[in-house]
Amino acid sequence: MTRSQIASLQKSAFTEAIQKHDPESAAVIHSLSGRTFKYGSLLHDVAARKEQLLQETGKNEDTIAGERVAFLVENSYDYAVTLLTCLTSNAIAVPLAPSFPAGELRYILNHSEALALVHSVKYTKLAQDVLSEGLDHTPQRVAVEKITEGAQASSEIQLSSSTPATEGGMMLYTSGTTARPKGVLLPISVLTAQAQSLITAWGYTPTDHLLHVLPLHHIHGTVNALLTPLLAGSTIEFMYPFNVDNVWKRFAAPFLDSAQQKKPITFFTVVPTVWARMLQSHPDLPSDLKTAADEAVQRKHLRLNISGSAALPTPTKKAWTSLSSGNILLERFGMTEVGMALSCGLADEDRIDGSVGWPLPTVRARLVDPDTGKVVEGESKEGEKERSGEIQLKGPTIFREYWRNPEATKKEHTEDGWFKTGDIAIRKDVSSLGAGQGKSGDWATGPAYFIQGRKSADIIKTGGEKVSALEIERELLSLPEVEECAVVALPSEAWGQKAAAVVVLTESGKTAGRKRRGSEEPQPWSAMDMRRALKDKLVAYKIPQDMKVVEKIPRNAMGKVNKKELVPAVFGDLERIRRRSISLAEEKALQRALEKERAKETSGGAQN
Repeated sequence: MTRSQIASLQKSAFTEAIQKHDPESAAVIHSLSGRTFKYGSLLHDVAARKEQLLQETGKNEDTIAGERVAFLVENSYDYAVTLLTCLTSNAIAVPLAPSFPAGELRYILNHSEALALVHSVKYTKLAQDVLSEGLDHTPQRVAVEKITEGAQASSEIQLSSSTPATEGGMMLYTSGTTARPKGVLLPISVLTAQAQSLITAWGYTPTDHLLHVLPLHHIHGTVNALLTPLLAGSTIEFMYPFNVDNVWKRFAAPFLDSAQQKKPITFFTVVPTVWARMLQSHPDLPSDLKTAADEAVQRKHLRLNISGSAALPTPTKKAWTSLSSGNILLERFGMTEVGMALSCGLADEDRIDGSVGWPLPTVRARLVDPDTGKVVEGESKEGEKERSGEIQLKGPTIFREYWRNPEATKKEHTEDGWFKTGDIAIRKDVSSLGAGQGKSGDWATGPAYFIQGRKSADIIKTGGEKVSALEIERELLSLPEVEECAVVALPSEAWGQKAAAVVVLTESGKTAGRKRRGSEEPQPWSAMDMRRALKDKLVAYKIPQDMKVVEKIPRNAMGKVNKKELVPAVFGDLERIRRRSISLAEEKALQRALEKERAKETSGGAQN
């Protein structure tokens, strides 16, 4: 296939916008190396990668449409190019997490029936290992070279306005409430609607400079922090994985005398755990760095700081507001299937503690009583019983389907087309706070939404990740030491929630534990043994942090476990667990502080 045959890319809101952006403006920056890639190079690099993809898969413009293309590429300009290559080919991009064990990656490749596995040089061995066994069919392996310098644009890329037979898009995998992850199909029309909605609500512009520290196999990192800023012409600076010291140094850099012409960060969207870690580390910053960082996070520089993917503790929000001289964190609610659905507004009055705000532009939301199926009208008022209901959503930002799973797609939608989120919320009148008066836009008016929790007890939100308890249970039950198990969520000061396992051991499990030093006496299988056994089966954040061994797990007549009753019966009162979690966190923080002081004293003594 000659280059001229694919000199055009599929026209979309994204390609049209990128072509119109200032070609000299920075699209992507690699924070640590300082390498900068301009908007003028982006589509040319996409066209070159598309040519390679078609050549190595033996496909053409028509036959690649609708095919799933999985990829393992680090968070970088190459990731943006690879994602856009899929979208402009009308293929379905399937981003993979390099942190996942090979078994999980194989499941996604099998389930998606991927045509190809595109990978960067960094992940060559991982790609080879994943493709070496356990696949129903083997995707074509496509190795791509790292782009170290953006393409020199000699001419403008042509955009094809032909209507493809199959609409491309992206497919993200979510644990949901089932034992196996589901593929959530997001056509490019849905991705466009999600990005445009966020631009309207959050005001992305070409002057925004976004620091990106998020993983890129989730909606948060891909839509909020990559596709939307690309649509708006903003600059994305990648710094992944998250390192709290590097983040503080980057924020401070433009305000230090030694700054190397770095621009201030104007946009930072992360999970509550990141905000907590930044607050914890702030007191230990060197004085000059702390002064510069304090300046950097004020609103006149950091235009928007957002927290999402898990509930934001009020103490964290208040502490950040104080540190940043009043730059209040904006909270929002979203999920893989819907992108961002609810959000607080840009106006201070519309950043309400404990609230996720209002339905975003083009999003329709309602509350439905999960017991009666009736729509909950009005809002909850002081002194009255709270009118809670499941959040249900409708509109152009909602996903199309669960891949190859029509039963699940049907189950998660009402007959009249509303998507059932599984999250319970109430609406409250917030006018007394000056909120909901339209100061952030016409969309942010009236009663605000307050999330109450999951309808399902099988979703654990830990450190911004959503983990399926059923998936963990499946892996535990595959171990010879485990007879029965139930995985539950426990409160955690550090992570919001943490996974914990209740286990009935097999006879072999009762003597399968690691022996104590100096003793030959058999030991029962322990929490440490469990974590070792699961290390190669589950990504680290899915592995339970606690384990309790019991003789029997109570079940009802249908064989189901009531986890709400199981948790206090086995682990005790949740409030006590939460307080102990806070106490342990404080003890660890104090211990770290004392160790630092001792180190300083020792260092000082040595110098004297």
